[in-house]
Amino acid sequence: MKLVTLHYLSAAIIVSIYGVQVCPFLESLTWGQLVLPILAAFALQFSLQQVLWPHLVGQADFELQSRRAFALVLGLFLFSGLGLSLFNQWFYQFPLGSGAKLTVGLLGLGLFCAVDISLAEERRLHRRFAHTGETLNPERHFFSQPKKLALLALALALCMAGVFFLLIVKDLDWMIEVGGKINLKDAQRAILAEVLFVVLVALGHFCNLIQSYSQNQKLFFTHENQALSGAGLGDFGNRVPVASADEYGQMAQRTNEMIRHLARRTQEVAQTQDATIVALASLAETRDNETGAHIRRTQEYVKAIALKLKNHPDFSADLTPEVIDLFYKSAPLHDIGKVGIPDAILLKPERLDEPEFRIMMTHARLGEQALEEPLAQLGECGFLRYAQEIAASHHEKWDGSGYPKRLKGEEIPLSGRIMAVADVYDALISKRVYKPGFPHEKAMEIIRQGSGSHFDPRIVEAFLVIEPQIHQIAMELGDENTFGGAES
Repeated sequence: MKLVTLHYLSAAIIVSIYGVQVCPFLESLTWGQLVLPILAAFALQFSLQQVLWPHLVGQADFELQSRRAFALVLGLFLFSGLGLSLFNQWFYQFPLGSGAKLTVGLLGLGLFCAVDISLAEERRLHRRFAHTGETLNPERHFFSQPKKLALLALALALCMAGVFFLLIVKDLDWMIEVGGKINLKDAQRAILAEVLFVVLVALGHFCNLIQSYSQNQKLFFTHENQALSGAGLGDFGNRVPVASADEYGQMAQRTNEMIRHLARRTQEVAQTQDATIVALASLAETRDNETGAHIRRTQEYVKAIALKLKNHPDFSADLTPEVIDLFYKSAPLHDIGKVGIPDAILLKPERLDEPEFRIMMTHARLGEQALEEPLAQLGECGFLRYAQEIAASHHEKWDGSGYPKRLKGEEIPLSGRIMAVADVYDALISKRVYKPGFPHEKAMEIIRQGSGSHFDPRIVEAFLVIEPQIHQIAMELGDENTFGGAES
Protein backbone atom coordinates (compact mmCIF):
# COMPACT_ATOMS: atom_id res chain seq x y z
CA MET A 1 0.00 0.00 0.00
CA LYS A 2 2.79 2.44 0.92
CA LEU A 3 4.71 1.62 -2.27
CA VAL A 4 1.61 2.13 -4.44
CA THR A 5 0.82 5.46 -2.77
CA LEU A 6 4.36 6.75 -3.32
CA HIS A 7 4.30 5.73 -6.97
CA TYR A 8 0.94 7.38 -7.59
CA LEU A 9 1.89 10.65 -5.88
CA SER A 10 5.20 10.88 -7.73
CA ALA A 11 3.45 10.03 -11.01
CA ALA A 12 0.85 12.78 -10.49
CA ILE A 13 3.60 15.37 -9.93
CA ILE A 14 5.72 14.15 -12.85
CA VAL A 15 2.77 14.04 -15.29
CA SER A 16 1.78 17.57 -14.36
CA ILE A 17 5.27 18.86 -15.16
CA TYR A 18 5.87 16.53 -18.13
CA GLY A 19 2.56 17.42 -19.76
CA VAL A 20 3.43 21.10 -19.84
CA GLN A 21 6.85 20.27 -21.33
CA VAL A 22 5.56 18.25 -24.29
CA CYS A 23 2.07 19.64 -24.92
CA PRO A 24 1.45 23.33 -25.66
CA PHE A 25 -2.26 22.76 -25.14
CA LEU A 26 -1.73 21.64 -21.55
CA GLU A 27 0.56 24.60 -21.10
CA SER A 28 -2.40 26.82 -21.92
CA LEU A 29 -4.43 25.55 -18.94
CA THR A 30 -4.46 27.15 -15.53
CA TRP A 31 -2.72 25.29 -12.70
CA GLY A 32 -6.05 24.14 -11.30
CA GLN A 33 -7.36 23.01 -14.69
CA LEU A 34 -4.16 20.99 -15.19
CA VAL A 35 -3.66 19.41 -11.76
CA LEU A 36 -7.18 18.67 -10.53
CA PRO A 37 -8.10 16.23 -13.35
CA ILE A 38 -4.75 14.47 -12.92
CA LEU A 39 -5.30 14.08 -9.16
CA ALA A 40 -8.86 12.88 -9.76
CA ALA A 41 -7.63 10.33 -12.31
CA PHE A 42 -5.02 8.92 -9.91
CA ALA A 43 -7.51 8.85 -7.03
CA LEU A 44 -9.89 6.83 -9.21
CA GLN A 45 -7.02 4.62 -10.37
CA PHE A 46 -5.95 3.98 -6.75
CA SER A 47 -9.53 3.07 -5.76
CA LEU A 48 -9.92 0.72 -8.70
CA GLN A 49 -6.65 -1.01 -7.83
CA GLN A 50 -7.81 -1.63 -4.24
CA VAL A 51 -11.07 -3.13 -5.54
CA LEU A 52 -9.58 -5.23 -8.35
CA TRP A 53 -6.39 -6.45 -6.62
CA PRO A 54 -8.01 -9.12 -4.38
CA HIS A 55 -9.88 -10.63 -7.34
CA LEU A 56 -7.33 -10.38 -10.15
CA VAL A 57 -4.14 -10.87 -8.11
CA GLY A 58 -4.98 -12.30 -4.70
CA GLN A 59 -7.12 -15.16 -6.04
CA ALA A 60 -4.73 -16.09 -8.87
CA ASP A 61 -2.32 -19.03 -8.71
CA PHE A 62 0.90 -18.17 -6.89
CA GLU A 63 2.80 -18.56 -10.17
CA LEU A 64 0.70 -15.80 -11.78
CA GLN A 65 0.35 -13.25 -8.98
CA SER A 66 3.38 -11.09 -9.80
CA ARG A 67 2.43 -11.08 -13.50
CA ARG A 68 -1.18 -10.22 -12.69
CA ALA A 69 0.06 -7.36 -10.46
CA PHE A 70 2.17 -6.04 -13.36
CA ALA A 71 -0.70 -6.23 -15.85
CA LEU A 72 -3.21 -4.64 -13.47
CA VAL A 73 -1.03 -1.63 -12.62
CA LEU A 74 0.06 -1.05 -16.22
CA GLY A 75 -3.54 -1.38 -17.42
CA LEU A 76 -4.75 1.18 -14.87
CA PHE A 77 -2.08 3.68 -15.94
CA LEU A 78 -3.19 3.24 -19.55
CA PHE A 79 -6.80 3.68 -18.41
CA SER A 80 -5.88 6.94 -16.66
CA GLY A 81 -3.97 8.19 -19.70
CA LEU A 82 -6.87 7.52 -22.04
CA GLY A 83 -9.34 8.96 -19.55
CA LEU A 84 -7.40 12.23 -19.21
CA SER A 85 -7.04 12.47 -22.99
CA LEU A 86 -10.78 12.07 -23.51
CA PHE A 87 -11.49 14.54 -20.70
CA ASN A 88 -9.25 17.21 -22.23
CA GLN A 89 -10.67 16.55 -25.68
CA TRP A 90 -14.26 16.85 -24.42
CA PHE A 91 -13.85 19.91 -22.19
CA TYR A 92 -10.99 21.81 -23.83
CA GLN A 93 -11.17 20.53 -27.43
CA PHE A 94 -7.57 19.26 -27.37
CA PRO A 95 -6.46 17.41 -30.51
CA LEU A 96 -5.80 13.67 -30.49
CA GLY A 97 -2.04 14.26 -30.73
CA SER A 98 -2.08 16.09 -27.41
CA GLY A 99 -3.89 13.21 -25.76
CA ALA A 100 -1.45 10.72 -27.28
CA LYS A 101 1.47 12.58 -25.71
CA LEU A 102 -0.15 12.45 -22.27
CA THR A 103 -1.01 8.76 -22.71
CA VAL A 104 2.56 7.87 -23.72
CA GLY A 105 3.93 9.70 -20.68
CA LEU A 106 1.55 7.90 -18.32
CA LEU A 107 2.29 4.56 -19.97
CA GLY A 108 6.03 5.08 -19.43
CA LEU A 109 5.53 5.89 -15.76
CA GLY A 110 3.09 2.99 -15.47
CA LEU A 111 5.71 0.61 -16.84
CA PHE A 112 8.22 1.62 -14.16
CA CYS A 113 5.54 1.42 -11.45
CA ALA A 114 4.18 -1.92 -12.65
CA VAL A 115 7.61 -3.58 -12.71
CA ASP A 116 8.43 -2.29 -9.23
CA ILE A 117 5.13 -3.50 -7.77
CA SER A 118 5.52 -6.86 -9.52
CA LEU A 119 8.98 -7.26 -7.95
CA ALA A 120 7.54 -6.29 -4.57
CA GLU A 121 4.89 -8.99 -5.01
CA GLU A 122 7.63 -11.57 -5.63
CA ARG A 123 9.36 -10.45 -2.42
CA ARG A 124 6.10 -10.75 -0.50
CA LEU A 125 5.59 -14.31 -1.73
CA HIS A 126 9.21 -15.18 -0.94
CA ARG A 127 8.91 -13.97 2.66
CA ARG A 128 5.54 -15.67 3.07
CA PHE A 129 6.85 -19.00 1.78
CA ALA A 130 9.95 -18.71 3.98
CA HIS A 131 7.63 -18.38 6.99
CA THR A 132 4.86 -20.82 6.09
CA GLY A 133 6.70 -23.45 4.05
CA GLU A 134 4.28 -23.03 1.14
CA THR A 135 5.62 -23.29 -2.38
CA LEU A 136 4.66 -22.91 -6.01
CA ASN A 137 5.37 -25.04 -9.06
CA PRO A 138 7.98 -23.22 -11.17
CA GLU A 139 7.25 -25.45 -14.16
CA ARG A 140 3.62 -24.29 -14.32
CA HIS A 141 3.17 -20.95 -16.12
CA PHE A 142 6.97 -20.82 -16.56
CA PHE A 143 8.34 -17.46 -17.76
CA SER A 144 12.07 -17.35 -18.39
CA GLN A 145 14.04 -14.74 -16.46
CA PRO A 146 16.20 -13.73 -19.48
CA LYS A 147 13.02 -13.33 -21.53
CA LYS A 148 11.53 -11.10 -18.81
CA LEU A 149 14.61 -8.89 -18.78
CA ALA A 150 14.77 -8.71 -22.57
CA LEU A 151 11.11 -7.72 -22.88
CA LEU A 152 11.44 -5.18 -20.06
CA ALA A 153 14.54 -3.61 -21.64
CA LEU A 154 12.76 -3.39 -25.01
CA ALA A 155 9.62 -1.86 -23.49
CA LEU A 156 11.57 0.72 -21.48
CA ALA A 157 13.69 1.61 -24.50
CA LEU A 158 10.57 2.13 -26.66
CA CYS A 159 8.90 4.25 -23.97
CA MET A 160 11.96 6.44 -23.52
CA ALA A 161 12.36 6.78 -27.28
CA GLY A 162 8.68 7.78 -27.55
CA VAL A 163 8.98 10.37 -24.78
CA PHE A 164 12.08 11.96 -26.31
CA PHE A 165 10.52 11.90 -29.77
CA LEU A 166 7.46 13.78 -28.49
CA LEU A 167 9.69 16.22 -26.66
CA ILE A 168 11.77 16.92 -29.77
CA VAL A 169 8.68 17.35 -31.95
CA LYS A 170 7.19 19.81 -29.48
CA ASP A 171 10.41 21.81 -29.26
CA LEU A 172 10.77 21.94 -33.06
CA ASP A 173 7.19 23.20 -33.40
CA TRP A 174 7.87 25.70 -30.65
CA MET A 175 11.05 26.96 -32.37
CA ILE A 176 9.18 27.40 -35.64
CA GLU A 177 6.36 29.22 -33.88
CA VAL A 178 8.49 31.68 -31.92
CA GLY A 179 11.00 32.13 -34.73
CA GLY A 180 13.25 35.08 -33.99
CA LYS A 181 11.16 36.27 -31.05
CA ILE A 182 13.36 34.48 -28.51
CA ASN A 183 17.05 34.56 -27.84
CA LEU A 184 18.82 31.41 -29.07
CA LYS A 185 20.59 30.88 -25.75
CA ASP A 186 17.32 31.17 -23.84
CA ALA A 187 15.76 28.61 -26.18
CA GLN A 188 18.75 26.33 -25.70
CA ARG A 189 18.45 26.57 -21.89
CA ALA A 190 14.71 25.87 -22.02
CA ILE A 191 15.19 22.77 -24.20
CA LEU A 192 18.06 21.48 -22.05
CA ALA A 193 15.94 21.98 -18.93
CA GLU A 194 13.17 19.85 -20.45
CA VAL A 195 15.61 17.10 -21.47
CA LEU A 196 17.28 17.20 -18.06
CA PHE A 197 13.91 16.82 -16.34
CA VAL A 198 13.06 13.73 -18.40
CA VAL A 199 16.55 12.24 -17.88
CA LEU A 200 16.40 12.75 -14.11
CA VAL A 201 12.94 11.20 -13.88
CA ALA A 202 14.02 8.21 -15.97
CA LEU A 203 17.29 7.85 -14.02
CA GLY A 204 15.45 7.93 -10.71
CA HIS A 205 13.05 5.22 -11.84
CA PHE A 206 15.85 3.10 -13.30
CA CYS A 207 17.76 3.30 -10.01
CA ASN A 208 14.62 2.33 -8.12
CA LEU A 209 14.11 -0.73 -10.35
CA ILE A 210 17.74 -1.77 -9.94
CA GLN A 211 17.43 -1.49 -6.17
CA SER A 212 14.12 -3.39 -6.18
CA TYR A 213 15.52 -6.17 -8.37
CA SER A 214 18.64 -6.34 -6.16
CA GLN A 215 16.42 -6.88 -3.11
CA ASN A 216 14.83 -9.88 -4.81
CA GLN A 217 18.24 -11.23 -5.76
CA LYS A 218 19.52 -10.78 -2.21
CA LEU A 219 16.51 -12.60 -0.73
CA PHE A 220 16.98 -15.56 -3.05
CA PHE A 221 20.75 -15.88 -2.68
CA THR A 222 20.58 -15.42 1.10
CA HIS A 223 18.22 -18.39 1.46
CA GLU A 224 20.10 -20.37 -1.18
CA ASN A 225 23.45 -19.89 0.57
CA GLN A 226 21.95 -20.62 4.00
CA ALA A 227 20.46 -23.88 2.74
CA LEU A 228 23.65 -24.99 0.95
CA SER A 229 25.92 -23.97 3.83
CA GLY A 230 23.71 -25.80 6.31
CA ALA A 231 23.65 -28.92 4.14
CA GLY A 232 27.44 -28.80 3.90
CA LEU A 233 27.59 -28.84 7.71
CA GLY A 234 25.04 -31.63 8.04
CA ASP A 235 22.03 -29.43 8.80
CA PHE A 236 19.29 -30.41 6.36
CA GLY A 237 16.49 -28.39 7.94
CA ASN A 238 16.81 -25.29 5.72
CA ARG A 239 14.80 -24.83 2.54
CA VAL A 240 14.88 -22.24 -0.25
CA PRO A 241 11.46 -20.61 -0.83
CA VAL A 242 10.24 -21.39 -4.35
CA ALA A 243 8.58 -18.05 -5.06
CA SER A 244 8.85 -17.45 -8.83
CA ALA A 245 8.00 -19.43 -11.95
CA ASP A 246 11.36 -18.90 -13.62
CA GLU A 247 14.95 -20.15 -13.45
CA TYR A 248 15.30 -18.94 -9.85
CA GLY A 249 12.26 -20.98 -8.88
CA GLN A 250 13.73 -24.01 -10.62
CA MET A 251 17.07 -23.54 -8.83
CA ALA A 252 15.29 -23.27 -5.48
CA GLN A 253 13.18 -26.36 -6.18
CA ARG A 254 16.20 -28.43 -7.24
CA THR A 255 18.22 -27.24 -4.27
CA ASN A 256 15.42 -28.39 -1.96
CA GLU A 257 15.23 -31.74 -3.76
CA MET A 258 18.99 -32.16 -3.41
CA ILE A 259 18.86 -31.36 0.31
CA ARG A 260 15.99 -33.82 0.84
CA HIS A 261 17.95 -36.47 -1.04
CA LEU A 262 21.09 -35.77 1.01
CA ALA A 263 19.08 -35.91 4.23
CA ARG A 264 17.58 -39.26 3.23
CA ARG A 265 20.94 -40.70 2.22
CA THR A 266 22.59 -39.37 5.36
CA GLN A 267 19.88 -40.97 7.46
CA GLU A 268 20.38 -44.25 5.62
CA VAL A 269 24.14 -44.07 6.22
CA ALA A 270 23.57 -43.31 9.92
CA GLN A 271 21.17 -46.24 10.19
CA THR A 272 23.66 -48.50 8.43
CA GLN A 273 26.38 -47.24 10.76
CA ASP A 274 24.26 -47.93 13.83
CA ALA A 275 23.32 -51.36 12.53
CA THR A 276 26.99 -52.14 11.92
CA ILE A 277 27.88 -51.17 15.47
CA VAL A 278 25.01 -53.24 16.89
CA ALA A 279 26.05 -56.25 14.78
CA LEU A 280 29.70 -56.02 15.84
CA ALA A 281 28.78 -55.40 19.49
CA SER A 282 26.40 -58.37 19.39
CA LEU A 283 29.23 -60.47 17.98
CA ALA A 284 31.42 -59.47 20.91
CA GLU A 285 28.59 -60.19 23.32
CA THR A 286 28.13 -63.75 22.05
CA ARG A 287 31.82 -64.41 22.67
CA ASP A 288 32.09 -62.87 26.13
CA ASN A 289 30.08 -64.14 29.06
CA GLU A 290 30.92 -60.98 30.98
CA THR A 291 29.45 -58.52 28.46
CA GLY A 292 25.64 -58.62 28.80
CA ALA A 293 24.22 -55.22 29.78
CA HIS A 294 27.79 -54.01 30.30
CA ILE A 295 27.79 -52.67 26.73
CA ARG A 296 24.67 -50.53 27.26
CA ARG A 297 25.77 -49.24 30.65
CA THR A 298 29.26 -48.24 29.55
CA GLN A 299 27.77 -46.55 26.49
CA GLU A 300 25.56 -44.38 28.70
CA TYR A 301 28.43 -43.64 31.11
CA VAL A 302 30.61 -42.46 28.22
CA LYS A 303 27.89 -40.09 26.97
CA ALA A 304 27.22 -38.68 30.45
CA ILE A 305 30.93 -38.06 31.09
CA ALA A 306 31.46 -36.45 27.67
CA LEU A 307 28.46 -34.14 28.11
CA LYS A 308 29.86 -32.98 31.43
CA LEU A 309 33.39 -32.52 30.05
CA LYS A 310 32.23 -30.40 27.10
CA ASN A 311 31.94 -27.44 29.48
CA HIS A 312 35.56 -27.89 30.62
CA PRO A 313 37.91 -25.39 28.89
CA ASP A 314 40.41 -28.17 28.10
CA PHE A 315 37.83 -30.23 26.20
CA SER A 316 35.16 -27.81 24.91
CA ALA A 317 36.79 -27.45 21.48
CA ASP A 318 37.01 -31.23 20.96
CA LEU A 319 33.73 -32.39 22.45
CA THR A 320 31.27 -31.08 19.89
CA PRO A 321 27.77 -32.62 19.79
CA GLU A 322 28.81 -34.64 16.74
CA VAL A 323 31.92 -36.03 18.47
CA ILE A 324 29.96 -36.89 21.62
CA ASP A 325 27.44 -38.78 19.50
CA LEU A 326 30.27 -40.68 17.80
CA PHE A 327 31.80 -41.56 21.19
CA TYR A 328 28.40 -42.86 22.28
CA LYS A 329 27.92 -44.96 19.15
CA SER A 330 31.49 -46.29 19.17
CA ALA A 331 31.64 -47.27 22.86
CA PRO A 332 29.95 -50.70 22.39
CA LEU A 333 32.95 -51.81 20.31
CA HIS A 334 35.52 -51.29 23.07
CA ASP A 335 35.93 -55.07 23.59
CA ILE A 336 35.50 -56.13 19.95
CA GLY A 337 39.02 -57.61 20.09
CA LYS A 338 37.80 -60.33 22.43
CA VAL A 339 36.44 -62.19 19.40
CA GLY A 340 40.07 -63.15 18.75
CA ILE A 341 40.67 -64.59 22.22
CA PRO A 342 40.50 -68.42 22.47
CA ASP A 343 37.39 -69.82 24.16
CA ALA A 344 39.49 -71.62 26.74
CA ILE A 345 40.64 -68.27 28.08
CA LEU A 346 37.66 -66.04 27.28
CA LEU A 347 35.10 -68.42 28.78
CA LYS A 348 37.23 -69.80 31.60
CA PRO A 349 35.02 -69.98 34.75
CA GLU A 350 37.97 -69.20 37.01
CA ARG A 351 40.46 -66.41 37.51
CA LEU A 352 43.05 -66.28 34.72
CA ASP A 353 46.67 -67.16 35.47
CA GLU A 354 49.51 -64.90 34.35
CA PRO A 355 50.11 -66.42 30.88
CA GLU A 356 46.39 -66.48 30.20
CA PHE A 357 46.00 -62.89 31.32
CA ARG A 358 48.78 -61.84 28.93
CA ILE A 359 46.82 -63.45 26.10
CA MET A 360 43.65 -61.70 27.30
CA MET A 361 45.51 -58.38 27.22
CA THR A 362 46.02 -58.81 23.48
CA HIS A 363 42.31 -58.09 22.89
CA ALA A 364 43.07 -54.36 22.82
CA ARG A 365 45.52 -54.75 19.95
CA LEU A 366 43.27 -57.28 18.22
CA GLY A 367 40.40 -54.80 18.38
CA GLU A 368 42.56 -52.08 16.83
CA GLN A 369 43.69 -54.42 14.06
CA ALA A 370 40.17 -55.67 13.38
CA LEU A 371 39.06 -52.15 12.50
CA GLU A 372 42.08 -51.23 10.38
CA GLU A 373 40.79 -52.82 7.17
CA PRO A 374 37.33 -51.16 7.27
CA LEU A 375 38.99 -47.81 8.00
CA ALA A 376 41.38 -48.27 5.08
CA GLN A 377 38.44 -48.92 2.75
CA LEU A 378 36.15 -46.19 4.06
CA GLY A 379 38.79 -43.51 4.62
CA GLU A 380 37.92 -40.84 7.19
CA CYS A 381 35.02 -42.59 8.89
CA GLY A 382 34.33 -40.93 12.26
CA PHE A 383 32.60 -43.69 14.16
CA LEU A 384 35.11 -46.39 13.10
CA ARG A 385 38.06 -44.14 13.91
CA TYR A 386 36.76 -43.50 17.42
CA ALA A 387 35.82 -47.17 17.79
CA GLN A 388 39.40 -48.11 16.92
CA GLU A 389 40.79 -45.55 19.38
CA ILE A 390 38.55 -46.85 22.16
CA ALA A 391 39.28 -50.52 21.41
CA ALA A 392 43.04 -49.87 21.35
CA SER A 393 43.43 -47.48 24.29
CA HIS A 394 40.77 -48.10 26.93
CA HIS A 395 43.25 -50.15 29.00
CA GLU A 396 45.99 -47.50 28.84
CA LYS A 397 46.71 -45.68 32.11
CA TRP A 398 47.39 -42.01 32.80
CA ASP A 399 50.79 -42.82 34.37
CA GLY A 400 51.90 -44.96 31.42
CA SER A 401 51.60 -48.36 33.12
CA GLY A 402 48.70 -49.62 31.00
CA TYR A 403 48.60 -51.69 27.82
CA PRO A 404 49.04 -52.41 24.96
CA LYS A 405 51.32 -49.43 24.07
CA ARG A 406 52.01 -48.01 27.53
CA LEU A 407 50.80 -44.58 26.44
CA LYS A 408 50.99 -41.83 29.03
CA GLY A 409 48.89 -38.74 29.82
CA GLU A 410 47.44 -37.02 26.79
CA GLU A 411 49.16 -39.47 24.47
CA ILE A 412 46.07 -41.56 25.23
CA PRO A 413 43.15 -40.49 22.98
CA LEU A 414 40.38 -38.67 24.83
CA SER A 415 37.88 -41.33 23.78
CA GLY A 416 40.05 -44.02 25.40
CA ARG A 417 40.50 -42.01 28.61
CA ILE A 418 36.75 -41.55 28.99
CA MET A 419 36.10 -45.21 28.18
CA ALA A 420 38.67 -46.30 30.79
CA VAL A 421 36.72 -44.67 33.61
CA ALA A 422 33.39 -46.00 32.37
CA ASP A 423 34.75 -49.53 31.81
CA VAL A 424 36.51 -49.82 35.17
CA TYR A 425 33.52 -48.48 37.11
CA ASP A 426 31.19 -51.00 35.49
CA ALA A 427 33.69 -53.82 36.01
CA LEU A 428 33.87 -52.90 39.71
CA ILE A 429 30.11 -53.00 40.26
CA SER A 430 29.73 -56.22 38.23
CA LYS A 431 30.15 -59.75 39.51
CA ARG A 432 33.13 -61.68 38.15
CA VAL A 433 34.32 -65.24 38.70
CA TYR A 434 37.06 -63.91 40.92
CA LYS A 435 35.06 -61.26 42.87
CA PRO A 436 31.55 -60.10 43.78
CA GLY A 437 30.01 -56.90 42.43
CA PHE A 438 31.13 -53.97 44.62
CA PRO A 439 28.63 -51.44 46.03
CA HIS A 440 28.44 -48.12 44.22
CA GLU A 441 30.22 -46.23 47.02
CA LYS A 442 33.20 -48.56 47.01
CA ALA A 443 33.48 -48.43 43.22
CA MET A 444 33.43 -44.63 43.31
CA GLU A 445 36.15 -44.61 45.96
CA ILE A 446 38.38 -46.86 43.83
CA ILE A 447 37.85 -44.54 40.84
CA ARG A 448 38.73 -41.56 43.05
CA GLN A 449 41.93 -43.27 44.20
CA GLY A 450 42.91 -43.97 40.59
CA SER A 451 42.86 -40.24 39.68
CA GLY A 452 46.27 -39.18 38.39
CA SER A 453 47.60 -42.74 38.16
CA HIS A 454 45.08 -44.86 36.28
CA PHE A 455 42.78 -42.08 35.07
CA ASP A 456 42.93 -38.52 33.76
CA PRO A 457 42.22 -36.40 36.89
CA ARG A 458 39.91 -34.05 34.98
CA ILE A 459 37.76 -36.94 33.80
CA VAL A 460 37.58 -38.37 37.33
CA GLU A 461 36.53 -34.94 38.60
CA ALA A 462 33.69 -34.81 36.06
CA PHE A 463 32.74 -38.40 36.87
CA LEU A 464 32.45 -37.56 40.56
CA VAL A 465 30.30 -34.50 39.85
CA ILE A 466 27.76 -36.59 37.91
CA GLU A 467 27.88 -39.47 40.44
CA PRO A 468 24.07 -39.47 40.98
CA GLN A 469 23.52 -39.79 37.23
CA ILE A 470 26.06 -42.62 36.95
CA HIS A 471 24.41 -44.47 39.83
CA GLN A 472 20.98 -44.04 38.22
CA ILE A 473 22.24 -45.50 34.91
CA ALA A 474 23.74 -48.46 36.74
CA MET A 475 20.48 -49.06 38.60
CA GLU A 476 18.20 -48.72 35.57
CA LEU A 477 20.33 -50.95 33.32
CA GLY A 478 21.60 -53.25 36.06
CA ASP A 479 21.02 -56.99 36.34
CA GLU A 480 21.62 -59.77 38.85
CA ASN A 481 25.37 -59.36 38.40
CA THR A 482 25.61 -55.67 39.31
CA PHE A 483 26.25 -54.57 42.93
CA GLY A 484 26.27 -58.26 43.87
CA GLY A 485 22.55 -58.31 43.02
CA ALA A 486 21.79 -56.24 46.15
CA GLU A 487 20.96 -52.78 44.72
CA SER A 488 19.53 -53.82 41.39
